Amino acid sequence: MKVLITGMAGFIGHALARRLAEDASHEILGIDNLNEYYDAAIKQARLNDLSGFANVRFQRLDLTDAEGMQRLFAGTHFDCVVHLAAQAGVRYSLDHPEVYGQSNLIGHLNVLEGCRRQKVGHLVYASSSSVYGRNAKVPFSVEDNVDQPVSLYAATKKSNELMAHSYAHLYDLPTTGLRFFTVYGPWGRPDMALFKFTRNILEGRPIELYNQGDMSRDFTYIDDITESIARIMDIVPRHGAQDDAPPYRLYNIGHGGPISLMTLVRTLEEATGIEARCDYLPMQPGDMQHTWADAEPLFTATGFRPRTDVAEGVRRFVDWYRHYYNGVVQPVNAKPPCSRLG
Repeated sequence: MKVLITGMAGFIGHALARRLAEDASHEILGIDNLNEYYDAAIKQARLNDLSGFANVRFQRLDLTDAEGMQRLFAGTHFDCVVHLAAQAGVRYSLDHPEVYGQSNLIGHLNVLEGCRRQKVGHLVYASSSSVYGRNAKVPFSVEDNVDQPVSLYAATKKSNELMAHSYAHLYDLPTTGLRFFTVYGPWGRPDMALFKFTRNILEGRPIELYNQGDMSRDFTYIDDITESIARIMDIVPRHGAQDDAPPYRLYNIGHGGPISLMTLVRTLEEATGIEARCDYLPMQPGDMQHTWADAEPLFTATGFRPRTDVAEGVRRFVDWYRHYYNGVVQPVNAKPPCSRLG
């Protein structure tokens, strides 16, 4: 199978490339623009980690480069495209909306056009749990209405789903959208909570807990995510037998149960051996208080359930972090531990 992975220098893209590269029958081409939304050094390090695989190639390319994307698809026929590249981050979208319009809308359109022209066998693309916005019913189901996004980032991801549906309907392009819930693990993104919490705890600085710490997320370990994606790649949507529905599918991709923010903090304290110190802050614009995936349809389709509990996943992340950054800065007693507050 020839596979294109967009965003291969990203957290999930890198992990998926490693997972697929272990099967020598796969030929993988990854693209990424290596932008500096977060430290580009870790993106390059992820690519370096893939350099030992003979069946993995990388090309630096921006999704918004229409001519470059056309040349890419004209030069190679892909059996499957896994489109993970996007401008991430809810809070960043409050101050940089134009970046999201370009990367997440124009970039997504360029991928759809490439897949249409080349008649790609299956497009798997990243959506987000953020599309659930103000929905109060939990767990979140793909059958729920998602017309109340609370961030521009979420709005672009919902737009991606609508665009994919139109291409599935008009051009018979098989598409599968994956609404990712909070993904964590080794090689994770520095802008995500677990990464920032670990860094601050190890450096003796307080961690920031929004909404006074009253939040929860459906944390899903990276290896469970990549196993799910690898399986879904082989499950190509077909037309509905009765209603002639387009070859379009949508799944939540999560662990299937929420973990409170304070439980994450306690788990990090156990993994690091250091008591966390906390700043309790108000809710941030665009944030969601709770997320919880109804992932049963995905589990049924793939025959796979996440295996990694949060204690094991956090321990693996902390071990990776200490190795990657080569040492720990000893904590300072600037604030009382979280356990003595709130």
